Amino acid sequence: MDDRMALSDELVLTQPVESAAARRRGRRWRAVGYLAMLLAVLVIGLPVYWTVIAAFKTTEEIYGPPTWFPQTPTFANFPAAWNAAPFGRFYLNSFITTLGGMGLEVFFAVTSAYALAFLRFPRKDLVFLLLLAALMVPVEITIVPNYLTIARLGWINTYAGIIIPGAAIAYGTFLLRQAFLALPYEVIEAARVDGAGHLRILVSIVIPMAQPAIVTMALLSLVAKWNDFLWPLIVTNTANMRTLPVGIYWLSESEGAINWGVVMAGSLFLIIPVIIVFLFVQRYIVEGIAAGAVKG
Repeated sequence: MDDRMALSDELVLTQPVESAAARRRGRRWRAVGYLAMLLAVLVIGLPVYWTVIAAFKTTEEIYGPPTWFPQTPTFANFPAAWNAAPFGRFYLNSFITTLGGMGLEVFFAVTSAYALAFLRFPRKDLVFLLLLAALMVPVEITIVPNYLTIARLGWINTYAGIIIPGAAIAYGTFLLRQAFLALPYEVIEAARVDGAGHLRILVSIVIPMAQPAIVTMALLSLVAKWNDFLWPLIVTNTANMRTLPVGIYWLSESEGAINWGVVMAGSLFLIIPVIIVFLFVQRYIVEGIAAGAVKG
């Protein structure tokens, strides 16, 4: 009895000491985590911040001693950038290629993910394995064969030439397949019992229930298409078919080493639309990516 009491007292005495040590370790790791996040924000955010403040600085201030805020803020760089290049045409081309490319990517990703998640066909696992293998292939490797194909089709300097080669991506199918597999299968089975076909199940049940994942995939596609630089640069050769990223490059070539304020103002023309879209749909992003990571 005395031995049990001594053991109990020892446990009572030692438990608070271990808990305090665990709390100290937890605080240290939490501090390390916050420090890592702070460094990530600085590495990512400082160039963006410099771009924003440089757009509101005069040329003399940009080439003077560094300052954290514009000492004499000016909006003159924005009309100067707009008039230095056909940004109206660049915007039109970017909207057409981005919305067209994103729409095709979402369509192909939704339909192929539904097939991989809910349909039965031979070698389905092999098809999914090939899909995963496609994720490992760098996009740059496909540029030459894509360019030769587009040239033979006569699509150089056309919207089809910009959009079609990137109309489907393996990542979108993979993300949505994982999200579809996480849906409650009982609901889909109930729809089948009620006589719903695959198209009805996809449109009325799967898409509404997987909306966060689909919106996330659409946003990732939109950002990739909007910021795409290399392929539009290769497949177009006239100013009236250039997109915004190529237009910013053209502006930097003509203004760069002399007038950074104008170039940074032009860069904001590219950044601001994506930020506005992100603010409207950001609540779906974490939920959508988490849904895609739930089930393998």
